[in-house]
Amino acid sequence: MKTIRKWAALVLAVLTVAAGSVSAFAAESDFGSAAVGEGKTYTLSEMLTYAIEDEYLARAEYEEIIETFGAQKPFTNIIRAEETHISALEPLFAEYDVALPDNTAEEYVVIPASLLEAYRAGVEAEQNNIAMYEAFLEQDLPENVRLVFTALKNASENHLAAFERNVSRLESGTVPAAGNFGNARKGKK
Repeated sequence: MKTIRKWAALVLAVLTVAAGSVSAFAAESDFGSAAVGEGKTYTLSEMLTYAIEDEYLARAEYEEIIETFGAQKPFTNIIRAEETHISALEPLFAEYDVALPDNTAEEYVVIPASLLEAYRAGVEAEQNNIAMYEAFLEQDLPENVRLVFTALKNASENHLAAFERNVSRLESGTVPAAGNFGNARKGKK
């Protein structure tokens, strides 16, 4: 039964994306993971820039989702992880003499209409983030960069699982743990 629900959720998510739904995360082709394509080669500067842009974007999105829907898990937990991800990337910019890009992530933030859509967008964003790091890990990298990218990919896999659990709970009608509802602010657009 769980397998059927997971497949149904996957099909629904694919159909929603195919129908042109608004993702909570940037769809711009030159920002963060959206700029990364499978099988392409990237410079170290490009990889570091796209990686930190994607982490900036996740933090900005989670801040806005929390502002809109209240203190919802896993957003409240993962936002702290995004700070750690950014902190892990920043020293690499200095070490490899790459200019740290301005944080323009707020320009790309789009808030979904519902908490369920926010969780679904989280799934999509984490999948894109994982794919980005997998593409980078196929490149010739300095060992310390490889270690950071691997750690960030692994963290995104954990974030993906958390978002998938919340999508499943909301789609199945299971009441989330205490503190996950009841904090939404009314009237914010």
